[in-house]
Amino acid sequence: MTTPTTDRPPAPAPARRSWLRDHSELGVCALLLALGVLVLTDALTMDVDIAQRGPVGPKTVPIVVGAGLLLIAALLAVDVLRGGRGQAETGEDIDLSEPADGRTVLLLTGVFLGAAVLIEPLGFPVAGALLFWGAAFALGSRRLDRDPIIAAVLSLVTYAVFNNLLGVPLPGGPLMGVL
Repeated sequence: MTTPTTDRPPAPAPARRSWLRDHSELGVCALLLALGVLVLTDALTMDVDIAQRGPVGPKTVPIVVGAGLLLIAALLAVDVLRGGRGQAETGEDIDLSEPADGRTVLLLTGVFLGAAVLIEPLGFPVAGALLFWGAAFALGSRRLDRDPIIAAVLSLVTYAVFNNLLGVPLPGGPLMGVL
């Protein structure tokens, strides 16, 4: 008696998928590398007026940050390729068997994108208050009596600190004459 033959191709080897899964931290290395290249490219192509330059010019910090990102990406890649692995989450308040909360992530993403769109026409105080209130709502707070007030105060204090104390101008929007 003969055994039947099949014309199916052989199953793909699981070794490649297993290697990628075991070295998934290399994705973080690639992200850090891309960010480092982006930051360095922006810093090195920055137009700087000769009058603005001093011993430490506006290019210094981005160059240091970009170089640091590249260094960390390289060191992490070497560690991962030598067998280093990230430690699993051991927090007692995290249930790893539960899936990620996609609703919260989508709400937060929408709140951040909305604030980014609204910051120019409405100014930072209003867009920031909406950002803080929306983030609190997305993360589970349902105190409609106090959350908007806290968000408004936090946004105004942040605006005042950056605009007045640090000298970093933020868009004031329609409230520019009032603040």
